[in-house]
Amino acid sequence: MRQEKSIGDYLIQRLYAHGVRHVFGIPGDYVLGFYEQLLRSRLRIVNTCDEQGAGFAADAYARVRGLGAVCITYCVGGLKVANTTAEAFAEKSPVVIISGAPGMKEREKNPLLHHKVREFDTQKRIFEQLTIAATVLSDPQTAFQEIDRVLHAALRYKRPVYLELPRDLAAEPGMPHHRPTEIHERSDERTRCEALAEAVDMINTARKPVILAGVEVHRFGLQNTLLRLAEQTNIPVAATLLGKSVLGDQHPFYMGVYAGAMGRDDVRRYVESSDCVIMLGVFMTDVKPWQRQGVRERFVPADKRLSDGENRRGGGRGRCALRRCRSVHSSPD
Repeated sequence: MRQEKSIGDYLIQRLYAHGVRHVFGIPGDYVLGFYEQLLRSRLRIVNTCDEQGAGFAADAYARVRGLGAVCITYCVGGLKVANTTAEAFAEKSPVVIISGAPGMKEREKNPLLHHKVREFDTQKRIFEQLTIAATVLSDPQTAFQEIDRVLHAALRYKRPVYLELPRDLAAEPGMPHHRPTEIHERSDERTRCEALAEAVDMINTARKPVILAGVEVHRFGLQNTLLRLAEQTNIPVAATLLGKSVLGDQHPFYMGVYAGAMGRDDVRRYVESSDCVIMLGVFMTDVKPWQRQGVRERFVPADKRLSDGENRRGGGRGRCALRRCRSVHSSPD
């Protein structure tokens, strides 16, 4: 007879399927049952000196591997990773925060349990402000579906997510016939083609285009796509501070880090004198030195991935860029 999969085991299975091989954290009484499941799994537990260190380690792991995980206990451990989670949100790092919690049966009649702060959902409400998706796995009938939803959000938006696991449900079986949910999102083809045509028209007429590469090129794994675009169009690349190393420092198309007055003067002059700055994965924050210096904005926002399209006008460098856009977009990395 086939044994039903528990909520904790399903979470471990999905983490492994998404490339996670290590879980950082410190065990505590509300999460000891899940730690036992981790010990029996293919995932390796990495204990740190404190929870904040575990949070930062999971953040670094996510930036390198694409998804990280930190596992801590309720409130006394969970609230210590609030700062690391906020950093991961601000810099788009997909970290899965797994927190133990009082069991659902323990919560009846609202008793005062150790580590509890105000209400039982206080910690969850805090993390709702710091993550792109948050849930409490309080119902075995929906737990697997919630795990799929939350992990998809982490990978789709490259931001942290929060999973709270009551200690009396970690070993409880979920829906027996559940299959992992594959969520596929598609762009509106007409809108995408119109945006591409407008962008290419601006590049076609530019005399001195430059690519400014940001952190999202890292997060979405588009370094090779960016490299092919630069090499096939002969457009030089500068990086933002968060986008540093998006191209190797020795690559002939790489100019260096653009940081306004804080950066190298030759890079600043080139970017700010460009008549078409192609921003790929750049955060549009208040730090926009070119705006303060009166440089006329003529930017091409290219969000995350090149689009398909056909060039119907223009020539020279821009025509080459568009003609090769299809191969840049569709070739395997």
